[in-house]
Amino acid sequence: MFSNSSQSPLSKNLHRLFLLRNIVIAAQCVTFALAHWILEMELPWAPMVGVAVMLAVLNLATWVRLRRKLPVSSIEFFVQLLVDVFALSALLYFSGGSTNPFISLYLLPLTIAAAALPWAYTWIMAAITISCYTLLLFYYVPLPHDHEEHNSEFNLHVSGMWLAFVLSTVLIAWFVVKMGISIRERDKDLALAREQALRNEQIIALGTLAAGAAHELGTPLATMAVVTGELQNEYTENNEFQSNIRILRDQIAHCKRTLTQLLADAGQARAEDGSGQAVDHFLRQVLDKWQLMRPSVQFTYRGSGVQPAPQILNTQLLSQSILNLLNNAADASLKHIEIEVNWNYQELHLKILDDGEGLTGEAVQRAGQPFFTSKAPGQGFGIGLFLANANIERFGGSVRLTNREGGACTQVILPLIRQSTQSTI
Repeated sequence: MFSNSSQSPLSKNLHRLFLLRNIVIAAQCVTFALAHWILEMELPWAPMVGVAVMLAVLNLATWVRLRRKLPVSSIEFFVQLLVDVFALSALLYFSGGSTNPFISLYLLPLTIAAAALPWAYTWIMAAITISCYTLLLFYYVPLPHDHEEHNSEFNLHVSGMWLAFVLSTVLIAWFVVKMGISIRERDKDLALAREQALRNEQIIALGTLAAGAAHELGTPLATMAVVTGELQNEYTENNEFQSNIRILRDQIAHCKRTLTQLLADAGQARAEDGSGQAVDHFLRQVLDKWQLMRPSVQFTYRGSGVQPAPQILNTQLLSQSILNLLNNAADASLKHIEIEVNWNYQELHLKILDDGEGLTGEAVQRAGQPFFTSKAPGQGFGIGLFLANANIERFGGSVRLTNREGGACTQVILPLIRQSTQSTI
């Protein structure tokens, strides 16, 4: 009737509570009938039937609420359970209080709260049920039976029932909450593992496509190099033409070197086997290469850290990832970029501060996802930041994008190579 795969877990649990309450109301009606006509017990039937009718009305309202398919909050589910607890307390008050054999039904809403709600709600429910049970030890309408002959033994029996309930309540609240936390942590780990596996598949797919594109582009680039060489030799008297041809040949040569480097990097050894380099020299090489790629970008660099500088894994993947982040900042920046670096013996902290318009809410949420870009159509494919983030995390680091006053900030943390401590004089 209400089954829907898109429902939240709490919505499904409220549906289950609705069905369970139907069973409880039916059981109450049968119990009332047996007690009145078979056992002929004299009880205050009017208020007890009124409580059952109130529960039926509440369940009808719950049925109407479930049909609207609105999200269910934890507080709403908790209030629904509280109504059941107070209804049970009212029925027990009119039918013997703590001497009623159905007193242990208090464990049912407690167990449901422990399985479906955060631990704070579970302990609140435990406190409420224990309080209701305790009050029913002293305030209730007695059952129509005579226990005067063995009053002390019966009181001891009731006290033992109360103690057993308290112990059961605490144990259920403790162990079920712990089990619920463990299950949620396991689900979270599984979700992270699935996300990591999906990202690795995407990286492999991108790498395969890049290698295929490199092979396919090799032939037309070689043809273009041959044709431009023949044109350069044929029109030697035209100086302007020769200048344009040289620029074109230089660009073709640069494309061929890039493709060659791409194919070489595809067969690069594992990151753990990369060579180490002093972190300050590594950063300077990356910035020098970036300045050649983007000569028009204005930036300031501030670096500081312990000396002698510790080493970092010097791999093409890591340097290219940092270049991608620098290029993203350059694309977003209006005039100037600030690069702040500091390091200790364990970590490198890199901040790239641009003076652009900052990140939109969607960009903050989806930054680093494959094929998502906030650039204009045709100016980006949305894989640079994704690959940079994936590679840096593979090296044990992290990337975080935040807004700041006057632009955006890209924060990078990378682990450094730990070297054995040597005494220096």
